[in-house]
Amino acid sequence: MDQNLRETDLYLWGEGTNTYAYLTLGCHRVKHNGYDMYRFAVWAPNAEAVSVVGNFNQWNTEADPMTPCGSTGVWQCFIGIVSAGDIYKFAIRTKSGEMLYKADPFAFRSQMRPNTASEIWDLQDGYEWQDAEYMKALAVKDSHTSPMCIYEVHPGSWIEGLDFEAMAERLVKYVSSMGYTHIELMPVSEYPLDDSWGYQVTGYYSITSRYGTPAQFKALVDACHKAGIGVIVDWVPAHFTRDAQGLRRFDGTALYEHPDPRRGEQPRWGTMLFNYEMNEVRSFLISNAVFLMKEFHVDGIRVDAVSCMLYLDYDREEGQWLPNIYGGNENLGAIEFLRRLSDVIHEEFPGRLLFAEESTAFAGITAPTQWGGLGFDYKWNMGWMNDTLDYISRDSVYRKYHHNQITFSMCYAFSEHYLLPLSHDEVVHGKKSLINRMPGEYVDKFRQLRLLYMYQYAHPGKKLTFMGNEFGQFIEWNFRQSLDWLLLEYPAHSEMQEFVAQLNKFYTSTPALYQQDDSWEGFQWMQVDDAAHSVLAFVRRDAKGRELLCAFNFTPVEHYPYRIPMARKATMDQVLSNVDMRDIKGIETEEDEDGNCYVDIMLSPYEAVYYCLSE
Repeated sequence: MDQNLRETDLYLWGEGTNTYAYLTLGCHRVKHNGYDMYRFAVWAPNAEAVSVVGNFNQWNTEADPMTPCGSTGVWQCFIGIVSAGDIYKFAIRTKSGEMLYKADPFAFRSQMRPNTASEIWDLQDGYEWQDAEYMKALAVKDSHTSPMCIYEVHPGSWIEGLDFEAMAERLVKYVSSMGYTHIELMPVSEYPLDDSWGYQVTGYYSITSRYGTPAQFKALVDACHKAGIGVIVDWVPAHFTRDAQGLRRFDGTALYEHPDPRRGEQPRWGTMLFNYEMNEVRSFLISNAVFLMKEFHVDGIRVDAVSCMLYLDYDREEGQWLPNIYGGNENLGAIEFLRRLSDVIHEEFPGRLLFAEESTAFAGITAPTQWGGLGFDYKWNMGWMNDTLDYISRDSVYRKYHHNQITFSMCYAFSEHYLLPLSHDEVVHGKKSLINRMPGEYVDKFRQLRLLYMYQYAHPGKKLTFMGNEFGQFIEWNFRQSLDWLLLEYPAHSEMQEFVAQLNKFYTSTPALYQQDDSWEGFQWMQVDDAAHSVLAFVRRDAKGRELLCAFNFTPVEHYPYRIPMARKATMDQVLSNVDMRDIKGIETEEDEDGNCYVDIMLSPYEAVYYCLSE
């Protein structure tokens, strides 16, 4: 690495196109005048003076002053008496004479709360990756024609007290045994407030110290890849905390946030909103996504709160927001930022994925940027999630009046590349756990949860479920404690877990359920309008024309025979049911007097059933 900051890097930083800004700014070990030293660099364009303070100079603001790099707003200095593990901050004297003590926005390691200093950590920490073959295959993989069932995890409460090293053994082994294809980790960047679950970040380039070192996090990702499991991490480029050591009014002025509070603050969350009109902010954020993929080999990032980024009036009343230059409510800077992010990630890292957690009808979330879209690979289907959970939570006697909730999603299922989420947000804040949303008696709840999962896995779109739901945890998720693993001592819960593992493995081995997720070629209604009986039936089809009939009974009433119209003659074998595995094979379709094909099947109370079709 060059000892001085390169003019080209500083120019690109100011232009908003420095996608590897973390190699320029922050703290790096370099050769300077023939000596091993650490170079410190920080962007503070409106500061009167900046210095580095830390345990190595007794936090003396006069000991290690920084010098400006021309008119770029970046300051730098070299210090030789520091070493890895030392802690530091930037002491920034503002134009008004106030002294601010700020953590390094590019620090690769940060102190854990309640401490707030940055820690010197060498980016090249000696970790040797073992996932070369996995990464090579990932670069040419088409995720849209591949199975994807994601296990969403909050690292601190899956099993309380585990660090990254222990997770590399226990979590990876568990996820592999359950048949999931990916792990999605809730934010792993450093954050001060446990209650935010990581969604209010202070250290964007620091893997949280709660669970270990950056090298240990690399080992966790590596272990996942060795087991064939992809790793997705939640990422929060919409807003940041107000904490004194953080980005807010970094040099005494609104720097990372918009200066107008109608655009720079999010009152609902008590946080600050990034100003995407600032070139340097775009460099900071895009480099952070690059950093996670380049340095930690993550397979993808899930971008949180995209709606908050796209709309200037998000969660605001009339008069509380500032329109764009055309008088509209779209955040033009954010739209351009997201397109640039997509282009950079897909150019630099083929095969890596971007997921948008976006809840509105904004068009083109997953359309290519050259077509005017935002370029995400997948959008969370929040409409499917809300409608489905509202429907399944109703007493079955009323479901017939809300049949459209369970069918409407197919009206737009192919307008974007979708992921179907049953995430952490659906099992907190009084919403109840998934199993506790199900009406009826104890046995009914388990049967309906399995019904829900089979409906989710048959519906077009990739799949995501939150930890604990796979074995039917009854209480809401509590981030302060472990999941209720003791429930597995009870047969109903252990059987639920075994069922989910079976469903995952059936899904990943059945191309009809994933290969054509994005067009009507892979889906055909067989029974859509039977609201009176709350029954659905459709066929899923793979690229070779192999078909799977999927039927669902959302009532506690048995139907036998239940007649389903069929598109062609076929022989059917039952391959999966949430009730029992009756050995039903060789069912033949029949023809009525008009020559129309149909089949009569048995649907038990709250049953979901898959049949494999053959000629």
